[in-house]
Amino acid sequence: MTALDAFIADFHEDPGYLDFARLAPVGDPVLAEERAHAELLSRARFGALQTLSEQDARVRAALGEMLGFRPDQVVFQPSASQALMHVMFGLTGGVSASPGEFPAVGYALARAAEALGVLVPRDLVPEHERVTPGVVKAQVGANTVAVVVSLVDYRTGQVVDLEGVRQVIGDRLLIVDASQGAGVVDAPWQVADVIAGGGRTWLRAGPGTGFLVLSDRARESLTPVWSGWLAQGSVEPVHEILPPQDDAGAFRVGAADPGAEARLAAAVEAVVRVGVDVIAPVVLERTARILDLVDEAGLPVVSPREDEERAGIVVVEPDADQFGVLAAALHNHGISATSREGRVRLSAHVSTGEDTLALLRTALLTFRAATRP
Repeated sequence: MTALDAFIADFHEDPGYLDFARLAPVGDPVLAEERAHAELLSRARFGALQTLSEQDARVRAALGEMLGFRPDQVVFQPSASQALMHVMFGLTGGVSASPGEFPAVGYALARAAEALGVLVPRDLVPEHERVTPGVVKAQVGANTVAVVVSLVDYRTGQVVDLEGVRQVIGDRLLIVDASQGAGVVDAPWQVADVIAGGGRTWLRAGPGTGFLVLSDRARESLTPVWSGWLAQGSVEPVHEILPPQDDAGAFRVGAADPGAEARLAAAVEAVVRVGVDVIAPVVLERTARILDLVDEAGLPVVSPREDEERAGIVVVEPDADQFGVLAAALHNHGISATSREGRVRLSAHVSTGEDTLALLRTALLTFRAATRP
C-alpha cells in the first residue's frame, strides 16, 4: 500500500459527499486524537496533562513543515476568521482586497478601520470575478501597504497566481487566505508574508482549527493589538504587563484548545507524510471527472477548467428557472453540495470515490431529463 493509498483509507465519509469546501469529514488520525483527548480530560490520569501543553509545539512544527516556515513563525488560531482579525487590526495604511473575498476578509477590514481609524480598505475590482496579477497591478495605488488574496476563491474555485501577484505588488505585504487551498494546492507559500487558514475544510481537521503564519517582515510590520497574557511568551501567569513576543506568538490571546491543536497537527502530519504534490493531482483528477459529468448534463461551468487555475472546486450556474430543479435533483440523490446565489458548488477530495460519482451522474441525468423537452 502506498502512502497515498493509506491516506485515502483513513477516510470514511458516506457516498454523495461533495462539500469539502464547506466542511470536510475528518479521518481516522484526527478522530483518534479527538477520542484520546476526551479520555484524557475525563480521567486526568497522573502525569497525562503534560500531553496538553505539548500540542502547541506539535501543531506549529507540522504547519511549518507543510508551508515551509519556521515553527516560531506559526501561531494556532481558533479559525481563519480570527487570524484575519489579528492581521487587519495590526495594519496601518491602505489594504486592497476584492469585495468578493470570503466575508471574513471584508469584516476584518471594516472592523479594524472602524475601531482604530488607521487602516484604509481599498477595493480591488476583479475581472470576470477573478483576481489576477494584471488586476492587482492596475488597481493598487501608492498608499497601499498590503494586498489580500485567497489562494482559491471560494465562489469560483480559481487558484490565484501568487507568484504573479508577488511580482506586481513590490514590497507591499502579501496576505493570503489559504482556507480553500491548504493541503490540496502545491502553492509557492514562501512568496507570502501572511498566511491565514483553517483546518475545517481541505485539511480535514474539524471545526475550531485555524492558523496564522507570519514572515519575519510581516511580524515587524504588524502591531499585535489583540494580544493577551500568553503572548508575552510564558505559560505561567505574570502579573506584570509585559510586551508581546517578537515572533508569531505575539498574536495569542488565551490558552488554545489542545484537542483542536492535536486534531490539526494530526491532519497536517498526515498530509506531510503523503505530500501535497501527490495529493493535488488526485484532487484535480476527481474534479475533472465532475467536469465531465456536468458537461454531459449540459450545465454551464463558471469555474476554471485548466489544471493550473483550479483546485478541488467545480461551480455550475444553471439558468435561473432550472436552479431549483438542479438543487432538488442533487438533494433527492443524496449529494451534499453548496447552493447559493443561483450557483451550485461541488467540491471533491482524494477520498471521493466511484460510488459518489455514480450518484452525481444519476442526479445530473435526472436534472437533464426534467429540463429537456
